[in-house]
Amino acid sequence: MKKSFKLTDPKKHEDRVLEAIKNEIRKYVKREKKKDLPDKATMYWDFDCKIGATSDIAQEIPYEELIKALDKIKSMAVTEVYVEILAKAVNKPIKVEVPKEDEIQETKD
Repeated sequence: MKKSFKLTDPKKHEDRVLEAIKNEIRKYVKREKKKDLPDKATMYWDFDCKIGATSDIAQEIPYEELIKALDKIKSMAVTEVYVEILAKAVNKPIKVEVPKEDEIQETKD
């Protein structure tokens, strides 16, 4: 999703416009997460996000901070915000099993 949102609407309160933008972002991410992965056992969906007043000055941020960044941009009194969210399939980190203390003592005896 690469989209510019208007933060003002003459018929709606500013807070409702902002909530509608957040809702659209969340719906997009939910829809992307439902798509099939190449390998479900070893992969998950991750998102590359950019946000800014315009597409030229948009900064990369983690998805978890996207909503907070949207609130910050709203407080800067700009009329538009550019949001870019690109889904990518990422390999899960490999879990390394650490033996428990009980198992270590049993092997020493």
